[in-house]
Amino acid sequence: MTLMSFLASHVLALVLSALLLGLLIGSFLNVVVYRLPKMLLRDWQAQAREILNLPADADGQTFNLILPNSSCPHCAHEIKPWENIPIVSWLFLRGKCSACKAPISTRYPLVELTCGLLSAYVAWHFGFTWQAGSMLLLTWGLLAMSLIDADHQLLPDALVLPLLWLGLIVNQFSLFASPADALWGAIAGYLSLWSVYWLFKLVTGKEGMGYGDFKLLAMLGAWGGWQILPLTILLSSLVGAVLGVIMLRLRNAETSTPIPFGPYLAIAGWIALLWGEQITASYLQIAGFK
Repeated sequence: MTLMSFLASHVLALVLSALLLGLLIGSFLNVVVYRLPKMLLRDWQAQAREILNLPADADGQTFNLILPNSSCPHCAHEIKPWENIPIVSWLFLRGKCSACKAPISTRYPLVELTCGLLSAYVAWHFGFTWQAGSMLLLTWGLLAMSLIDADHQLLPDALVLPLLWLGLIVNQFSLFASPADALWGAIAGYLSLWSVYWLFKLVTGKEGMGYGDFKLLAMLGAWGGWQILPLTILLSSLVGAVLGVIMLRLRNAETSTPIPFGPYLAIAGWIALLWGEQITASYLQIAGFK
């Protein structure tokens, strides 16, 4: 029996494998969330210097997702491989740097755990299928985007656009929607928020959201088809409004304070892809339409 056939016939082994893989990917996503915005900023600064005919930055140190090696932000201690095992290393080190004993944020193991649990659920939900593999890639991407948007109010094209194209590609084989539904989902996803943006700007003179939100909803439409868009917009708006008010109250911030909308879109879209049909059917039944 090959490994593939073993995983296909043993659900528990598949789920545990997805959990382990998700923990490892979660550790890498921590790197992506921290480094990708810095990489984009350095790239924008380099482009600005070139346009303004300014000398290049003297600091020519390589900075990408691989180099330099991860280190403690407090004492620059280079993190060893055995200090970077998902969750286990954080628990073993008691949440502190092995060199300077500075606290390590609980966010790192929480991201790893979240990624692992989401990956395990996707494997359990879809089984050993192409849908599961595709959905894992989308889940990891949505998690990274949500964290970056929460930190920097930025949805990087480097993450959104490849996943948009991947959604259109996988649905050429009708994994989640028909090719036509996926295409119109991408178009309708972009235009719906684009229209709201310009209507709000014409009425108030302010920008209500960023262009990254348009692209993110277009990406979700490319994966799930136009059918998931109403539920995605409704869920994200409700959750965003409630949590947004709570966050503003806790921070004693003004109502005009910008709030990232990307995480709510990502969560709502993920839910709609997994349970959209069931949620819609239940609502119609409760409302008396069925």
